[in-house]
Amino acid sequence: MAALIWLIVGILLVIAEVLSGDFVLVMLGAAALAAAGASALGAADLVSVLVFAASSLGLIVGARPVIKRRLQLGQHIPMHHEALLGSKAVALSLVDENGGQVKIGGDTWSARTLEGLVIEPGTAVTVVEISGATAVVLAES
Repeated sequence: MAALIWLIVGILLVIAEVLSGDFVLVMLGAAALAAAGASALGAADLVSVLVFAASSLGLIVGARPVIKRRLQLGQHIPMHHEALLGSKAVALSLVDENGGQVKIGGDTWSARTLEGLVIEPGTAVTVVEISGATAVVLAES
């Protein structure tokens, strides 16, 4: 009977994790499933509680930080125009505040500079902003 209770608690905690998303409930759920396994193998209730406590502590302190760190590494991957910010490019034509063209990573882009700046063709530039389909660039110093 104790194994069934541990099993139900474990499953409910794992399901509840879907709502929280913080990896605490799933760790407790896994620990409850470990306790259910111990109880099903004939362990005394005290042993099942100790298995639950040790598993909970081990998973929350040991596994949870590793999993969270691993998932956070890929959390913010620059996409589309955001990935171009800071890119190096070369001016293909005269670039001023009204327009021009630059080559960014093999692609030709419309470009402009900030007010009053003029960049000569062949000058190395850095993309500081993307405004619509236009790269805003500054000459490298």
